[in-house]
Amino acid sequence: MSAPIRPLGGRVLLKLLEEESVTSSGLVIPDTAKEKPQQGEVVAVGEDEDIKVKVGEKVLFPKYSGTETRLDGIDYLIIDASELLGVF
Repeated sequence: MSAPIRPLGGRVLLKLLEEESVTSSGLVIPDTAKEKPQQGEVVAVGEDEDIKVKVGEKVLFPKYSGTETRLDGIDYLIIDASELLGVF
């Protein structure tokens, strides 16, 4: 699958990962109580040589960063690679 958006420069395109809607004890978390996602999967990277992540890696990012967009029902985030907090 090719990326729907090609990030420029030192930016990374992330597919947002949804948090679990059921706790380990079986309680259902309503959509209104869910927090903003902070995890994503790298879909595409810009052409900057200093970017340290690769397509397919799962990353952690600050809660209120980047630019969100929705294409074909999938939520994406374009974020500067320097804002990424870690890879897991």
